[in-house]
Amino acid sequence: MIRLTSQFGGVSPTLDIKFHMENASTATSRVKGPLRRPELLAPAGNWDCMRAAVQNGADAVYFGLSGFNARMRADNFNVEDLPSIMAYLHERRVHGYVTMNTLVFSAEIHEARTQIMAMVKANVDAVIVQDIGLCQLIRSVSPDFPIHASTQMTVTSSKGVAFAHALGCQRVVMARECSLKELAAIQSETQKQDDDHIAPPGLEIFVHGALCVAYSGQCLTSESLGGRSANRGECAQACRMPYELVKDGQTIDLDDQNYLLSPQDLAGLPVVPDIMRMGIHSLKIEGRLKSPAYVANVTSVYRNAIDRLMASEDAQPLTGESLYKESKYELEMAFSRGLFTGWLGGIDNQALVHARFGKKRGVFLGTILSFHREGFTLETSQPLKAGDGIVIDQGKADALEQGGRLYKVVPEKSARGTPSGAYRLALFFKHKHLDFSRIKKGDKVWKTSDPALERSWNSKKQTDTRKSRLSLCLQVSGSPHSPLEVKVTHPLEGPTFTVRSAMDLQDAVRCPLDATILRRQFGRLGNTQYQLDQLNFDVHPQTILPLSELNRMRRLFVQRLDTMARRGEKASWTLSAEAFQAPSFQFWNHRNRTRNSVQLIPLVRNMNQLDAAMRSSSSQIYCEFEDPKEYRAAVKQFHHRRKSAPSSDSTDGIWVAPPRICKPGEDWILDLILSSGADGYLIRNHDQLAFFKESNCIADYSFNVANHWTADYLLRTFPFARLTASYDLDVNQLASLCHHTPSGALEVTLHQHMPMFHMEHCVFCAFMSSGKDYRDCGRPCEKHTVALKDRVGQHHPLKADAGCRNTVFNGRAQTGAEYAQRMIQLGITHFRLEFLDESPEEVESTLRIYKELLDGERSAHSVWNKLKLINQLGVTRGTLETHSVE
Repeated sequence: MIRLTSQFGGVSPTLDIKFHMENASTATSRVKGPLRRPELLAPAGNWDCMRAAVQNGADAVYFGLSGFNARMRADNFNVEDLPSIMAYLHERRVHGYVTMNTLVFSAEIHEARTQIMAMVKANVDAVIVQDIGLCQLIRSVSPDFPIHASTQMTVTSSKGVAFAHALGCQRVVMARECSLKELAAIQSETQKQDDDHIAPPGLEIFVHGALCVAYSGQCLTSESLGGRSANRGECAQACRMPYELVKDGQTIDLDDQNYLLSPQDLAGLPVVPDIMRMGIHSLKIEGRLKSPAYVANVTSVYRNAIDRLMASEDAQPLTGESLYKESKYELEMAFSRGLFTGWLGGIDNQALVHARFGKKRGVFLGTILSFHREGFTLETSQPLKAGDGIVIDQGKADALEQGGRLYKVVPEKSARGTPSGAYRLALFFKHKHLDFSRIKKGDKVWKTSDPALERSWNSKKQTDTRKSRLSLCLQVSGSPHSPLEVKVTHPLEGPTFTVRSAMDLQDAVRCPLDATILRRQFGRLGNTQYQLDQLNFDVHPQTILPLSELNRMRRLFVQRLDTMARRGEKASWTLSAEAFQAPSFQFWNHRNRTRNSVQLIPLVRNMNQLDAAMRSSSSQIYCEFEDPKEYRAAVKQFHHRRKSAPSSDSTDGIWVAPPRICKPGEDWILDLILSSGADGYLIRNHDQLAFFKESNCIADYSFNVANHWTADYLLRTFPFARLTASYDLDVNQLASLCHHTPSGALEVTLHQHMPMFHMEHCVFCAFMSSGKDYRDCGRPCEKHTVALKDRVGQHHPLKADAGCRNTVFNGRAQTGAEYAQRMIQLGITHFRLEFLDESPEEVESTLRIYKELLDGERSAHSVWNKLKLINQLGVTRGTLETHSVE
């Protein structure tokens, strides 16, 4: 047990830390209880990948259609392909989920509805959704079509699961940043959320593949820097680019660590036994942009692991570490930027990002020991042969690197295996293939290609040998002188029914029924299409039933399953008979007294900026401080200054912005914020929706209000005074949203440094300390001003919040000044100005400039020129500017 202490001195509830891993190979299982078979969910970027996933054991695949999905660079499928895709999958008892995990704009609602209707008609098994409004649109089309909440919905707590459940979601894909400990708490709390006996959503987690360094659904980097929104499936992967660390104005030499925001790839295999004991519903493999060979290999590794774990439960249990050790070479060769258990083992900022490279490497072989005429020698324990591909790593992955196919591999005569199993080998390349002037002793060598292994992957993805076996779960119960009951369930989806014995259980003289006897008799499924997976035994001891009766019951439930299968593997989903009706906002009655005049709302990040904003007579001010203990003083100061001024608007006053992410055990931060006595709260996430439900609330941009269906749901369901429009909207898309939304319901951020990356990863801890997290990092975030310098020399400020999460802000402020008058005409009356590191004088000057703009006393061109003078970091038109890329 430890005491988890906040970085500001406050103490959170005591937490029982059960999970901790130094690295993927030393993870230790601590979760107790029976193994439960999860669904194995694999990616399918095209037909070859889909076949590779199916033939290598996927229980389900997820794929995108052209138009609305988070991997627009994948080949994707067309709506016309759906019937053949689902026929192929269902014939092999594999589920098919369609990804619509992007934001949908108001002008696209009818197009999205048409695509949803096609999915329902094609009997797609579920749709994966990010957009809140899209969930509502789906329910208007079909009352029972399954919805899975995407990881882009940023669910990090049981409150988030409950939010998704209320939207009509049957499953929730958790944020990748959740640890096993947090997932266990969320799973436990979720199981208690029984709404009229409706089953709570199942949880799905990523277990393998690339990690986003920023919270999915909360990354605005590609949109901010290039108009290519990650929330629209067009991520430009800025996290994989090199950055320099600038501390207190000076660039820090980090030697060969240039990729400060590029995490290693996730490999959850070491903790799969823990995940299975927790009862996580689905294990997801990332990779819709990966090759069929990658899909085949990774799927087969996890399929083998799950099956072997289930088979070994009654014998000597396997460990996740042993399974990982067996498969590590294949997983690294399939695709690897380095493999790590990510956040599953908790926060380890030193291990998550090694920062040496941001692209595929493969297997580490060793370092160069010496040179000969056509190559060099090294010591390695990895398999190596002629034809294998290698690359020489000098810590500059963005530079032209040397490497290629090996011409010959020769063990040195004096080579002897070391205790670690390593051998000294001489590697030969074609004549003059290497430029020896550019390489040196100590350079790292990686194996990037193994042709023999790749041929085996190709054979895996081409062989159509999928056995259609349906796994069964039996719940057996009974008491003396009553029938034996067997509840038959497919552990992933149903059907569920009960078979009863034709005679009562009798008192046993010898050989009473036990789980072993029942598993043996009910597991004799021979040439049927079924296999016994789980058997839960709850029969009174010292009772017996003839084996012939057990056999009869087995034949009976097999016949029942066959009959249900002949009626159709699945019932078609229901299409609503009601006419399509868009939200009318009839409920909108301006919950708060609001003025008709246009209002500027500054968001400030320190007390000096707050003083400046108050001097500018701003009637409403947002505060977002790193230290939440300062809120009480800020609120007291504001109220003292304004105590005699009557309010004409119920949203006037000083409002506080809690952190963007909340996780289990972090309510102490919200308690501290509530105790400040603020006039209202800028709500960022699902936990805050529940926590501040009795307070004045405004929804921030993190709810991604991009269409009027989302706006309708949030305003109808929660007591929001207004909603902040999504930062993914350009001015035309914003206009479309305004045309469908009541005047006064929306707030627009007119000036800001865009919060690009919002991360669980702490750059301060990783590269300015030797610690793993806030407990041993020394808290450099409190002592230094830090920025990340990109490849064009722009400095992007880095800030930490109350939960030690980092945000990278765009170094250039964006302004929507030239669109302000158009937005006023659209009915927008509340405009936000977000400040970052500006001086009090700059805050006052900027507020004055924008007030003159909105009052019609200054032109947009004048604002643009003036801001370039007062803002040394520069200014851009930002995301409101229309782009050719949608």
